[in-house]
Amino acid sequence: MVIYNASRRLQGPLAELDPEGVGEALMVSAFGAFLVVRQAARRMVPRGRGAILLDGATASIKGFAGAASFAMGKFALCGLAQSAARELGSKGIQVAHFIIDGGVRAAHRPDPPERPDSTLNPDAIAQAYPAVPCQRRRAWSFEVELRPWPETF
Repeated sequence: MVIYNASRRLQGPLAELDPEGVGEALMVSAFGAFLVVRQAARRMVPRGRGAILLDGATASIKGFAGAASFAMGKFALCGLAQSAARELGSKGIQVAHFIIDGGVRAAHRPDPPERPDSTLNPDAIAQAYPAVPCQRRRAWSFEVELRPWPETF
């Protein structure tokens, strides 16, 4: 199993984004994922089994103002996941795209007292990953969306 969870954020208005910084963000979020998936496929295909789990974000499916480079990288990652799943699934390799739809709790980003559990607990996120490769091929998940339970849709 391989998990890819690298990304780089470069935020700001489109007209002010540094092109070099945008290129670096795309290299990490999209091209880095390609390199990892490529190497994983080379090792897993001969064995006829394996799982490639790619971490996306809300930005994988919805771009936000001021976050174009992040959305570009995560959209590309999602496209890579879709292509890899269709190519490698018949070879016994499960590819899944995880949409982490919300802020992840951290020491520097605790839940506000008035909104407990409004961020995703990193341990709870981590528990979702091992379940996917344990699925039987007859019903594989491709996209797994994780969000905090009190979200106001």
